[in-house]
Amino acid sequence: MSQAKVDKYKEEKRNRAKIIKREKRQWMATKAGLSLVAVVLVAWAGVSIYNGVTSPDGANANKPTYTVNTTAIDDFMDGLSED
Repeated sequence: MSQAKVDKYKEEKRNRAKIIKREKRQWMATKAGLSLVAVVLVAWAGVSIYNGVTSPDGANANKPTYTVNTTAIDDFMDGLSED
């Protein structure tokens, strides 16, 4: 090994504890950030559902409703089960 490689290895070995601590801190910060995002998303979904369920009837009266005609799909599926 060249002297430069030996010096580099010794430097890495000397700072190994610091490097490991830094990597652990970064991993914990990543996990904390992702956990925070997950909590915010769950809370947002909960509040949205709660507001939709507990809204007064007058608020839902203005929302458009849609109907879908699925007779063609039903007929197709019935045809498949007959074969």
